[in-house]
Amino acid sequence: MTVTLCSPTEDDWPGMFLLAAASFTDFIGPESATAWRTLVPTDGAVVVRDGAGPGSEVVGMALYMDLRLTVPGEVVLPTAGLSFVAVAPTHRRRGLLRAMCAELHRRIADSGYPVAALHASEGGIYGRFGYGPATTLHELTVDRRFARFHADAPGGGLGGSSVRLVRPTEHRGEFEAIYERWRQQVPGGLLRPQVLWDELLAECKATPGGDRESFALLHPDGYALYRVDRTDLKLARVSELRAVTADAHCALWRALIGLDSMERISIITHPQDPLPHLLTDTRLARTTWRQDGLWLRIMNVPAALEARGYAHEVGEFSTVLEVSDGGRFALKIGDGRARCTPTDAAAEIEMDRDVLGSLYLGAHRASTLAAANRLRTKDSQLLRRLDAAFASDVPVQTAFEF
Repeated sequence: MTVTLCSPTEDDWPGMFLLAAASFTDFIGPESATAWRTLVPTDGAVVVRDGAGPGSEVVGMALYMDLRLTVPGEVVLPTAGLSFVAVAPTHRRRGLLRAMCAELHRRIADSGYPVAALHASEGGIYGRFGYGPATTLHELTVDRRFARFHADAPGGGLGGSSVRLVRPTEHRGEFEAIYERWRQQVPGGLLRPQVLWDELLAECKATPGGDRESFALLHPDGYALYRVDRTDLKLARVSELRAVTADAHCALWRALIGLDSMERISIITHPQDPLPHLLTDTRLARTTWRQDGLWLRIMNVPAALEARGYAHEVGEFSTVLEVSDGGRFALKIGDGRARCTPTDAAAEIEMDRDVLGSLYLGAHRASTLAAANRLRTKDSQLLRRLDAAFASDVPVQTAFEF
């Protein structure tokens, strides 16, 4: 039969939900997925149908949501967030994924988004489509039985704690306000729409035969959501910790370490989390898992590079950048800003589009990518300047999966 790629109609969504249930082990169900649809622009979804008319089947799908991403310099960019990407097992190796990505990228570019983003189910798929890993997920597991805070750690006095133990559903307003402060200052932060707050708090409830109830620790400048692991009753998993200040971060961890009925506390955080250095024995905060988080595709190279901020200390410099399938540009960086214009001059630095995506938020260094020959230049001084310019003074973090 003939396959066709088009925008879905309302009649396609039951077939899309079936494909989602068969493809995603964490599929949240039609009811929650329907709520997420409010974030999808009118032309933000595509399906591939096998056949025509009432008997046709959805054998491929992909969509993007309208998101807002914080980048270095506390700049917030419109971002197309790809999700719900699947191909039926009966139609593998036929170019359906490539065709869907190409069509969505065309629509995203036409809509003026400077960047697109996604969370990858597998690490080897999306580089070929121009996406590079731009944040890192870093799990720390602390043996709280032996953890002691350093004398210099904030909040070590004898005064009362500034943290309260609360039920998450009763303090949504405080969580939303703290998260909004956090996401506006952290590269990788994403605006969280109301439907996603609804889902987050719904997930805090206990489920029969499944997850246990979540609890919250609330500080004026931060919060932590945690629950006991479903099978290991001595392990508490922190599902989200957002702190606007260093004092709030430490205060929340003092409270988490105070969970006397637990042996271990785990959290998926970022590589620069200061937690190990709050403890007298840094080894007690062990790295137990590490993986790429948010992936970025630079849709409009000049717009994206001119939007973000750069380190002031690096001084002013100019170069010619060539991005495979993206163009060649004269790039001038100075006083914390960039000017990027098309040029025919000889390139001084070359990279693929996915590499630029990895560099963009500042989580990965140009020199590291050059050592892997993913970024190419003969000018070692230029490489050092790129390292310094693209670095973020605020650690890059991952907001939430979508």
